Amino acid sequence: MFQKHAVWATGLLFVAALLISPVAQAKHWVYLGSAHIDGNVDHDRIHVGGSERFDTIQLRVEGGAVEFQRIVVHFEDGTQEELPVRHRVRAGGKTDKFDLPGKHRAIDSVELWYGKERWENRPEVRLYAAR
Repeated sequence: MFQKHAVWATGLLFVAALLISPVAQAKHWVYLGSAHIDGNVDHDRIHVGGSERFDTIQLRVEGGAVEFQRIVVHFEDGTQEELPVRHRVRAGGKTDKFDLPGKHRAIDSVELWYGKERWENRPEVRLYAAR
């Protein structure tokens, strides 16, 4: 009888460990929009709008490397937050995850400032967010 309860308890502990594992806690990323960089200007804005609330964002780059200098998130309530970024993201790469201040805030737009370069292709920067 004791062995049956021990096996049952071990099974429950295993299931609980799976539920709280990092994989189970992984964020679900939502695509919010993109900007194509043409090299003629040094910044773009990705308009998001809507009332959906997020607490983390990430940028993903395709088609060429981008040297980010500033990222400013504009929220629906009229406030804004500048995120610390000053690094080059290669084609196919992504930025670190940026935690937004406060909890679950609606994003109006994200302003991207980057270095001008001569690109063979126009890189695309995609904005993703998670709760």
